[in-house]
Amino acid sequence: MFLLLPFNSLIVNLLGISLTVLFTLLLVFIIVPAIFGVSFGIRKLYMKTLLKIFAWATIRMEKAKEKNYQLYKPNTNGIIAKDPTSLEEEIKEIRKSGSSKALDTPEFELSDIFYFCRKGMETIMDDEVTKRFSAEELESWNLLSRTNYNFQYISLRLTILWGLGVLIRYCFLLPLRIALAVTGVSLLVVGTTILGYLPDGRFKEFTSKHIHLMCYRICVRALTAIITYHDRENRPRNGGICVANHTSPIDVIILASDGYYAMVGQIHGGLMGVIQRAMVKACPHVWFERSEVKDRQLVAERLSAHVQDKNKLPILIFPEGTCINNTSVMMFKKGSFEVGATVYPVAIKYDPQFGDAFWNSSKYGMVNYLLRMMTSWAIVCSVWYLPPMTKEINEDAIHFANRVKAAIARQGGLVDLLWDGGLKREKVKDAFKKEQQKLYSKIIVRNDEDRSCY
Repeated sequence: MFLLLPFNSLIVNLLGISLTVLFTLLLVFIIVPAIFGVSFGIRKLYMKTLLKIFAWATIRMEKAKEKNYQLYKPNTNGIIAKDPTSLEEEIKEIRKSGSSKALDTPEFELSDIFYFCRKGMETIMDDEVTKRFSAEELESWNLLSRTNYNFQYISLRLTILWGLGVLIRYCFLLPLRIALAVTGVSLLVVGTTILGYLPDGRFKEFTSKHIHLMCYRICVRALTAIITYHDRENRPRNGGICVANHTSPIDVIILASDGYYAMVGQIHGGLMGVIQRAMVKACPHVWFERSEVKDRQLVAERLSAHVQDKNKLPILIFPEGTCINNTSVMMFKKGSFEVGATVYPVAIKYDPQFGDAFWNSSKYGMVNYLLRMMTSWAIVCSVWYLPPMTKEINEDAIHFANRVKAAIARQGGLVDLLWDGGLKREKVKDAFKKEQQKLYSKIIVRNDEDRSCY
């Protein structure tokens, strides 16, 4: 027993030295640069190294493909070629190809049903909405557990490389990222709580701004996020509303690490509630009770009162109301466009090659999602600050929201959709079904009216 004591002491000393070196490196190369908003270029070097590894893996896959290895199963999930013709034109084409010669017949014809059957089958196979709520398919393997569905075993070297990647991500990156995340969140809670005891003034505002920026930048590094900001001269200003497309809960961290915003949201319990209560002590965030969220008039009044004070921070809002897989932008809720404030659009585009930032809330809980994020290679994205936009004369909130949405989609290279993201959890409203019925009935009614004129 006594012979083991020196050996145990040696292990303890080595462990202590290792932890000291680790935390020193953590402080010098990550936390301190985050405090001052500087970067040593380590993350960009890391990204370039990953790109070279991915390129090598792709070459190996292509070589194996040339040797007639079946690397990919037939792609049965391709895009269906859809003819952008109107309902009336297609109905006429169907009637023309059938036995009926009277294209202006007002009565319903049995052949008309083929149009609705075809549209229904197209929608079941490949619709524009539901595929926006699942992870974006990758063109090539990124050595992560979640790859393109058709990947199969290729070679021993690639398998060993994948196994090495698992060890690096789970045994090195994950503990490091958890330590950074805990550090960032702890500093945010402690710092904002202390600031809450200071009187309002410039010193409190200045200190609060830099504490928020510091903590969010540490949290960004906890995800190994590599962010490129464009057109920073268009960053949101006080008294305005910042609106952005929504892909993930980390959208907030991505934007808040480069700007100082007032958040809007529902008050939560647990750890999130602790963070919210601490943040509101140092910054005028707009939190709502659960019972208040459904009161649209109350929400609009609170937002309007905030933006009318030009000394208050710009409000950060995600008008889609749910996370979309970063391939499109869906309908913007009109509430944030009714208050009459200047709107600062922001487009966020993630690169799924290094890690999928999309949160499929119907499939993964928050803890599971964060674990997937922290075990990915990195989070790489681009942020574009668009010029400020205001409501035009005689323009209602809906058209204003659509105009802003179109600008964001165009800049981010996203598909502009009119569908409501709420369809992620809700059934299609009867109004959408009745709209198709009205279009078809107008064809019959118009034909009937045309015949009555003769």
